[in-house]
Amino acid sequence: MASNLRTIVKAGILILLATLIFAGTGAAQAQDISSGQAIDLAPVDVVEVNGLIDEIVVNDIEQAIDRAENSTSQAIILQVNSQGGVVSSARLTQLFNRIINSKIPIGVWVGPTTARAYGAAAQLLAVADVSAMADGTRIGRTGKLLSTTAGQISFGDASTKLQTSTLNSQQAKKLGALKLTTADAGVPVLRNMLLALDGLTIKGKTLHTVVDAKDENGQLVRDAATTRFFKLGLLERLLHTAASPPVTYLLFIIGLALLIFEFFTAGIGIAGVVGAVCVVLGSHGLATLPLRGPSLVLLLIAMLILAIDVQVGIPRFFTGLGLTLFTIASLTLFRPSDGGDVRLSWLTLASGIAAISLAFVVGMPSMVRTRFATPTIGREWMIGSTGIAVGEINPLGVVRIHNANWRARTNRSTPIDDGQELRVAAIDGVTLEVEPLEGAARDYREMRKPK
Repeated sequence: MASNLRTIVKAGILILLATLIFAGTGAAQAQDISSGQAIDLAPVDVVEVNGLIDEIVVNDIEQAIDRAENSTSQAIILQVNSQGGVVSSARLTQLFNRIINSKIPIGVWVGPTTARAYGAAAQLLAVADVSAMADGTRIGRTGKLLSTTAGQISFGDASTKLQTSTLNSQQAKKLGALKLTTADAGVPVLRNMLLALDGLTIKGKTLHTVVDAKDENGQLVRDAATTRFFKLGLLERLLHTAASPPVTYLLFIIGLALLIFEFFTAGIGIAGVVGAVCVVLGSHGLATLPLRGPSLVLLLIAMLILAIDVQVGIPRFFTGLGLTLFTIASLTLFRPSDGGDVRLSWLTLASGIAAISLAFVVGMPSMVRTRFATPTIGREWMIGSTGIAVGEINPLGVVRIHNANWRARTNRSTPIDDGQELRVAAIDGVTLEVEPLEGAARDYREMRKPK
């Protein structure tokens, strides 16, 4: 029975593979109506341009052009969904010149629906040979239009409007901002882009992206050229994602918080490793994005100030000061960019500030108290030790014992002044119960006599 089952499964797999091979062969060829012979259409490369246009994306587009020029590709389509660019104007100009001077036609399609092309991404439409938009998309906020070897970038009558505002696909068609005919400019899906490119002569080459063919039943069909999709590699995609403002911000602050957490725990654990990775990725994003240097310094100072109260296990003045500075630094961390919309959403800001507040007001102080309350880390040897008060203790405060600060409590009838000598009388969890060297009221110790 088991043998028969294995035979049936193997047969099913072979049938499936044969079907896929047959389907792939049929998709790669089309039958010309007039001659009845199979025709191979040269492929069209599709390169996804998602997220902010950084150095990684620029290099990917340039490599795609080189790859297409040295292969059988007849055209490139950049599928754009981007809020803008974070590279320099000189680097953008270099990319635009590479697109203009490429040996093969390059088209830009803003899609799918709800996609955006703002800032430098919008200017890609003007330097491409063909441009189109899906319904529901928008372009604009180009800022200052750059100059290329072909002259200043222009959207025709829409140039002035696009510098400060945005247009949807219908408005862009009406103002002549797209480079397909008015009838064909609305391209809902990528396949329609291939249909619209068919027969166009660009840079001395006539594109053949569609062929009229007949299927097995003799019915007339329109078969599009094969599209080859190219995406960023795993490492490049990771670095590109880390260079977006919200991801950079959250990775950096979470990494710093985890490193501080690890500093107050015994040994080196997974929190330290994860925190270090987050800080490295966040630092890559900070190096890529336009930011204000003073705000970054203020952010680091805020995290150090927050760590002061963690060691005593009590949220105090320094916790409030650190959170205030942290909020100011978060609100001003990124500066506006001419190449696109680089900013943090209110949701990202609220999430980051709330997470840090919970970590340093509730989480880490509780962790420190739990750590020092663990029986395996005994402190009975401190009973009878002497030290001095760091600030007034009435009834709570901080003492310095053997060059280390500890949370302390004294009896309300015997407050201890700043700098006054004291003695450790008992230990209650993470708190040292102390008394002045002379004149101590010992009632609290009498209440704690063992039964």
